Amino acid sequence: MDRIRVQAVTQFTLEDDVNLPENKPDISALNLEKGEILIDEIRPGTDSVMVRGRMLFMVLYHTQEEESSLVLLEGKLPFEEKINIQGVAPGDTVVVDGDVEDITLNKINSRKLNVQSLITMTAKVEELYDEEAPIGIHGDEKVEYRRMPLNLAQIAICKNDIFRLKEEVALPSNYPNIFQILWNNLFLGDVEFKIMEEKITVSGDVHLFILYEGEGEDHPCRCFETTIPFSGILECHGCHEGMLPDIRYRLGQQEMTIRPDFDGEERNIGLELVLDIAIRIYQEEKLEIISDIYGVSKEVSTVTHKANLRRLLSRVTGKTKVTDHIHVSGGTVLQLLHSEGTVTLEQQSTVENGIFLQGSMLVKVMYITGEDEAPYGCAQAQIPYQYTLEIPDIAPEDMGEVHAEVEQLQATMLDGEEMDVKAVLSFSTVVFKNVPVDLITQVNVSELDGNKLSGLPGMVIYMVKEGDNLWNIGKQYYVPVDTLRELNALDSDELKTGQKLLIVKGA
Repeated sequence: MDRIRVQAVTQFTLEDDVNLPENKPDISALNLEKGEILIDEIRPGTDSVMVRGRMLFMVLYHTQEEESSLVLLEGKLPFEEKINIQGVAPGDTVVVDGDVEDITLNKINSRKLNVQSLITMTAKVEELYDEEAPIGIHGDEKVEYRRMPLNLAQIAICKNDIFRLKEEVALPSNYPNIFQILWNNLFLGDVEFKIMEEKITVSGDVHLFILYEGEGEDHPCRCFETTIPFSGILECHGCHEGMLPDIRYRLGQQEMTIRPDFDGEERNIGLELVLDIAIRIYQEEKLEIISDIYGVSKEVSTVTHKANLRRLLSRVTGKTKVTDHIHVSGGTVLQLLHSEGTVTLEQQSTVENGIFLQGSMLVKVMYITGEDEAPYGCAQAQIPYQYTLEIPDIAPEDMGEVHAEVEQLQATMLDGEEMDVKAVLSFSTVVFKNVPVDLITQVNVSELDGNKLSGLPGMVIYMVKEGDNLWNIGKQYYVPVDTLRELNALDSDELKTGQKLLIVKGA
């Protein structure tokens, strides 16, 4: 089995004033910003984890200086944060993920910015453990036992891996050569994993957008957008078709370089990406475990403990549409250049036959304005959503981890001050049904209590009560179930209230 032993979520803010480097021109207006978290060190302690890292931020701004209208500024804010997480020990392996929930930049003056951000961090300790279940009995004592059939999913492969992706894209012939890249947005879509014999196939699309300065006296700004399909193989010893995958990925290290083409001109874009992949593969098995035992000639008692096993309930995906209008104030929109969106899952709860999801999508739209001082603009909006992922028969303890992403995003102009945004959000999860059982861990055998045995009649006509079954009756009188069937000529184990049974001790 695998489980998250302990987990904690915390939020904190980062804020600092940042001075422009001497080689950067003055700021006239801010345009676009984004941030990402890099974690450098994780130090587990007793009931807490110290996390040290950096928030990298990128700012695109306007300047009034000649030969340039847009400038990219990159910087970092270091942090060291303590996450309280009950149950963590110094030797534990703790996994920490960090996300920039919000980043705000304010211009203090033409050479200084105030950077504020809200960071969400999740720390968890995952572990593998065994549950031992009895499937047979050996020994000379005469005992009765019954089996319970179970369909279970036990973990077969649990590991983390990386998938490296290298691609090179050439600009179309009518685009100018690249002088420098001002802004880029890169994300993956339609990523799919398939379990094969001893391997996992990976496929999907890389969506790339760049805004760049072209070569030439006036350094023209150009936008380039493309989609690159990719595929590959991950070696995975022990997996085979028919297993149940629960595979999650995260886009990790990204490197983008400008490369010369065959003529030596800067027209190619090289991408080197790393996908951090968490692989959990389960194997469904049909088992029959020993669920109860009683003695016929001796006293037999059991020691049990409560365990939570599981079986696959559902692998499900769902989609919902969101739409909104964005009003642009303080300028006129001449042309839309690019739109990008990120979806945040803020709440999930189990409802009847499903998981209720609530959150928002942050959308950013870059556009061309009619202003000389700030020829490019960016509009942002938070679009809320509510959606129920349908999963029949789900219970609160069966909650699965939901993965959310923006599948489609389209922005269109309505007029010079308003645009229409439409998006399709995709959600997926693997849900396992919780199967609580009492597992026998020990069997104790002792001589029958003489007083108890003498108190039982040698022969009795038993009147069946509501809730009775052959097992409970046989256990009460120390008589094998087969003997009860034979004495009473029963064709099945079904009993009716008020039915009479003949019971003979020692028969």
